[in-house]
Amino acid sequence: MLQRVLEPEVMDTPEEARDYNNMDHSHVNTVFVNDLIQAGFTGGDVLDLGTGTALIPLEIVKRGLECRIMAADAAVAMLERARLNLEIAGMTRVIQLSHCDAKAMPYATGMFEWVISNSIIHHIPDPILVLREAWRVTRNGGRLFFRDLLRPESQDQLHRLVETYAAGCNDHQRQMFDDSLHAALSLEEVRRLVVEFGCSEDSVVATSDRHWTWIATKHSP
Repeated sequence: MLQRVLEPEVMDTPEEARDYNNMDHSHVNTVFVNDLIQAGFTGGDVLDLGTGTALIPLEIVKRGLECRIMAADAAVAMLERARLNLEIAGMTRVIQLSHCDAKAMPYATGMFEWVISNSIIHHIPDPILVLREAWRVTRNGGRLFFRDLLRPESQDQLHRLVETYAAGCNDHQRQMFDDSLHAALSLEEVRRLVVEFGCSEDSVVATSDRHWTWIATKHSP
């Protein structure tokens, strides 16, 4: 197994925000929202943690579901690009942007019916800090839906993933994906984290050749 190599926790340059936004996330985001709905999502108050440029919130509202989404990120540059995306789509009244640290969020305990996230965990040196906060702000009986990259087992496998899924990208975008795969957790590492919340290790599953997914319902003692 490749050793984990951390990448910057916050992608906060205009170049990073532009190149991230311009990468083709459409299939991944569509699958994310399809799977979220399959897991029981019908709307409500939602926190999208590590929203980037708010592409997943935009995909959610396209489905016509009644929801209010707090789209949170620690990167100002990402949120500036997200604001432009929301203005173009006319969704600034449905999706609210929030600049915050996922390890110490300003939201009240139990504030959200759903806490969702796509690809924040690999950015965090100590991911349990984010998971604890996500658990805290989820209401009792609420749901969590987290998805992120899986760290490849070898450099050859990592190279194949970059060649497959970043084939049409520029050099900076390819390097971003390479760095993210290096920084990702293994399935076993994620499973060891979620048991703190009384969740089964089996609640974390590999859902593609490069992703894991954790779905949980919060039940307070």
